[in-house]
Amino acid sequence: MASDDPVWNMHRTDLVEAYEGTGLDSRTVLAQMPQRVKDGFLLDEVPWERFLLGHGPGEGLQVKRLLVQACSADPGTARRALDCLFRRLFTDYQVNASAPLLVPFLLRLGVVPATPWRADALGLAAAVARHGDYGATRDHFLVTAQPGLYFSCDGYLMTWTIEASRLAITADTRLLLPLLDDPAPDVRTAAADALATVLDHTDLITSALRDRLAAEQVPAVRAALILACAELTRSHPDPAVTAWIGTLWPDPDQTADVRIAAALAWLCLTDNPVPDDLRYMVGAFVTADADKAFDEVPWFTRNYGLLSTVRQLVYGRPFAYPVPALPATPSHRPLQRAEGH
Repeated sequence: MASDDPVWNMHRTDLVEAYEGTGLDSRTVLAQMPQRVKDGFLLDEVPWERFLLGHGPGEGLQVKRLLVQACSADPGTARRALDCLFRRLFTDYQVNASAPLLVPFLLRLGVVPATPWRADALGLAAAVARHGDYGATRDHFLVTAQPGLYFSCDGYLMTWTIEASRLAITADTRLLLPLLDDPAPDVRTAAADALATVLDHTDLITSALRDRLAAEQVPAVRAALILACAELTRSHPDPAVTAWIGTLWPDPDQTADVRIAAALAWLCLTDNPVPDDLRYMVGAFVTADADKAFDEVPWFTRNYGLLSTVRQLVYGRPFAYPVPALPATPSHRPLQRAEGH
């Protein structure tokens, strides 16, 4: 770090307003990052050390080194690097200040077909654009970022960190949209997860998600596409999208995955009491033996799986692990199963 490089004083939170819009504001740094730096992976031109707070001497550029290793053509090296980055960027469900600087590069790793672990790179970018695990309640399940000012354990303003990550994803919207049609289902899911965090272009993205849903054949990806639409609508209210989601879950002609995802989404977009029909429908599909592929849908993964999410969100039960079965519900009309179930 150059001697004249600005330094964040983690003990002076009263100086936050003075830092706003300066070289210590990660949102400003991301907005001013030249396109050639992102596209050319010119990592030496990124001010890593300025935002690597809380790391001791000799560790300052470890994040940069791990990013270089994540670009390796060797799957093992890339996998280990991404795992290390995840652990380093998340401490006690808090996002490290350096995280937004990686987002443009992680997105580009996800675009290159020859890159190992593309979905993991995209998933990491999406993860640092959200607050940590707040539980699967109607008030939190689809909330991208909580309002207010939050500081991470490194002393930096995590509110800025998350907004900067979202701005970086927003700037690369057109890079991500083609990934909704990628041959790999996990990449399609990860792209939807990332696009759900954007701060602009929501009409364009929602339209693309709905178009993909009409063609999508993989049940878990269909669920992700609906939840991405719903998260965008939670951040940027659109009554038309809420109404559309509200037509999906009661429709017996829809597959189970669509109805389950739409039911959970609709609950988070409305204040309506949980209808008996919705609870019966969910209970008919979601059991301890339900397809574990749905646990890998990012929205469920963040809440310890589909069963745990439904138990909290639909039945209002507190989180518990191991996850108990759902409360018993009376039998009801049969639910159409998703393909493969």
